[in-house]
Amino acid sequence: MKIFDIHTHCNCGLKNDCPENVLHRRNFEFLMSEYASAGISAGGFSYYSALLGTDEVYLSNELLFGQAQKDDRVYQWLVLDPRQEALFPQIEGKIHNGKVLGIKIQSKSHGYDILEYADRIFSFANELGCFVLMHPDKTPAMVQYADKYPKMKLIIAHLCSTEQVEAIKSAKHGNIFTDTSGMDSRLNNVIEYAVEQAGSEKIFFGTDTYSCGFQRGRIEYARISDRDKENIFYGNFRRHFGIKD
Repeated sequence: MKIFDIHTHCNCGLKNDCPENVLHRRNFEFLMSEYASAGISAGGFSYYSALLGTDEVYLSNELLFGQAQKDDRVYQWLVLDPRQEALFPQIEGKIHNGKVLGIKIQSKSHGYDILEYADRIFSFANELGCFVLMHPDKTPAMVQYADKYPKMKLIIAHLCSTEQVEAIKSAKHGNIFTDTSGMDSRLNNVIEYAVEQAGSEKIFFGTDTYSCGFQRGRIEYARISDRDKENIFYGNFRRHFGIKD
């Protein structure tokens, strides 16, 4: 069974990298060793330096774009801080590259109100017809923007709440999704509930740099069908991003 990690990060040597220690590693080489051990073929990356500060977003996007072109294991989320006008043409020029998955927004760590900038972000994504990956932030309100901008597809990451499941079910164009990345996959019915209520077609597999073995095992041993597992691990990625085996 193929596995694609829709949502992860790594350090790249810039000053806004995420601190790491012996218990939680964040460098690319270590994460690739995790991928090899867990049988994950590739992942959708954004650099921590683009997410944990606002002054290295443009540079981080450029550096990761170069890495993605050279490494079959690396796909990219282009990070957007909507207050930085230079990022819009940067993203527009790269979005249709085959190694780019879409736009990543991080309203909380970038320090802006998602509702203040939602129309700017989602209308832009709608024009590009692309995915947006976001950290959960005012989740119920995101439904109105998914309904308003039907050519945009929104992944509200880190499946952890009934709010996310209800948002998926409420979107009238079926353009809200979630992923399994983050620590809340430990909840003992969260995957099963989401599959039952919203369908496995709306769920992508992700790690968010948490132990790849744990994240894979959570899906492997979930109380869902083999077809549901295949959808989450790889099938949804293949369908929505035009990947041919």
